[in-house]
Amino acid sequence: MLVIFIRTMFLFLLVVTVLRLMGKRQIGELQPYDLVVMIMISDLATVPMADVELPILTGVIPILTLLFSQVFLAYTSLKSQKARNLINGHPVVLIEKSRILEPMLRSTRINLNDLLEQLRLKGYPDISVINYAILETNGQLSVIPNPREKPVTAGDIHLNPPDPGMPFSLILDGTVMTQNLSRLRLTEQSLTELLIKQGVQDPKTVFFAAMDETGSLFFQEKEGAS
Repeated sequence: MLVIFIRTMFLFLLVVTVLRLMGKRQIGELQPYDLVVMIMISDLATVPMADVELPILTGVIPILTLLFSQVFLAYTSLKSQKARNLINGHPVVLIEKSRILEPMLRSTRINLNDLLEQLRLKGYPDISVINYAILETNGQLSVIPNPREKPVTAGDIHLNPPDPGMPFSLILDGTVMTQNLSRLRLTEQSLTELLIKQGVQDPKTVFFAAMDETGSLFFQEKEGAS
């Protein structure tokens, strides 16, 4: 049992390290070859994990080989446009000027119901307001609405609101993030005083608190703390 535990922990840490080295893409942003590598890595790790009679290198060597292959493909696609098109493919326009392009649906093997569902999830149930809908190489659908349907921005009405900057988390589940306090030139005492002004006596009762660079404080107390 101890051997199985050690092998499992080692392979787990190896897979986590490999995935970190592959990059910080979200699951929904994986290119096809990234997804294939992840599936193969998970399968390769389970074989020596379950069968202690197999040398652990039977899982380690293929996993490292896949890591090298993925890094090589990612670097090649970064440096070469032709390689990027070959490896990742091309974005495909599915809707143009409120018109669904049926040949593109057939070539990508996407049925009309799936397209309409994705449009509704994006907040566009009416195709007539869509200028372009583009199927990206990572499988996500980008929607560009008609100019008249775009939301009004502050620049459109000639406003110049202050830039709040990056919000920093100051308290996570009652724990004060001292590193972020220093970025905002605050101390734990000054944070406590700000919370007291808001009716909070103890930072430990705060579930989440954040402040942007303009000094605007947002916080939420733990349930039952009030």
